[in-house]
Amino acid sequence: MRYASVCDGIGAVHCAWKPLGWECAWTSEIDKFPIAVVERHWGFPNLGDMTEIDREMLDEHGPIELLVGGTPCQSFSVAGLRGGLDDDRGNLALRFMQLCAESRPTWVVWENVPGVLSVDGGRAFGSILGALEELGYGWAYRTLDAQWFGVAQRRRRVFVVGCLGDWRRAAAVLFEQQSVCGDPPTREAARERASADAGRGAQVASHDPACCLTAREHKGALPEADLSTVVAHTSDGVVADPITTAEGKTWTNEGNMFRLRNCVQQAMAVRRLTPRECERLQGFPDDYTLIPWRKKAAEDCPDGPRYRALGNSMAVPVMHWIGRRIQLVDEMASEETTSTTRRSQ
Repeated sequence: MRYASVCDGIGAVHCAWKPLGWECAWTSEIDKFPIAVVERHWGFPNLGDMTEIDREMLDEHGPIELLVGGTPCQSFSVAGLRGGLDDDRGNLALRFMQLCAESRPTWVVWENVPGVLSVDGGRAFGSILGALEELGYGWAYRTLDAQWFGVAQRRRRVFVVGCLGDWRRAAAVLFEQQSVCGDPPTREAARERASADAGRGAQVASHDPACCLTAREHKGALPEADLSTVVAHTSDGVVADPITTAEGKTWTNEGNMFRLRNCVQQAMAVRRLTPRECERLQGFPDDYTLIPWRKKAAEDCPDGPRYRALGNSMAVPVMHWIGRRIQLVDEMASEETTSTTRRSQ
């Protein structure tokens, strides 16, 4: 599978799809730190601003079979101004559809926050789906939560999968047979499972149930003892109940794991998650974002751009699951075509 990644960020799709043997034709990203991360690990061509990609640039890098992108979510997020498609960032979703029209991949994968479903009464999301349909793509969409894919955070995101000419193949990617059999777990059962699964990250092997939250090496500023209580490990809120610090400050289950108010508790102390822990929560290898930056060595890379880039990224295990499902659907379609050809002969 030959793919292109728009709003590429730090390259979650490359980590997710390398095991599948897929090839990246080009990327599109304008944020300098994520560009540097992808350049260090992958070295794929970056076409820059997606609004300036033209026909000549697409032809230069050859045809693609899949276009993937998570266009900026601020205009759709319930935490933002929810400007929808009237916001310049929201309009990048329509630019993404234009790139689909120009490159005509077989597959399309688009990701955003759940707020996209309700902004502007659902009309913005309907416009995105309508654009896909006008381009000849059958589509399906589903909200997936990263906590069920092997990482210790709740991170719900909407994924749209489009397949040129066939909605059934798009639906087969997102809706495996087990997911449509009914009998979903209760909210309490899901909550208990999320807590029990804390720390079982895709990239980390450990006997410690909170292994993804025990990264101790962080410029010598953190305690050396292992964590015993996980207080916050999610993107959409903490799993444990709110706590009150010795100073009387209450830490609620609102916000984002990359903000100061989300933390972990060790004994009676409260501290912020480290960048390495955030990498594990997203399914990246340890120190993936620890790169030389602005003439400084990797070990002196500042935390700020690492937190920001990780917070904007997709979860690697979720993207791997979607890629593997696309691969399986393609394989089944190929087998059916071969079988039909043999019968006709």
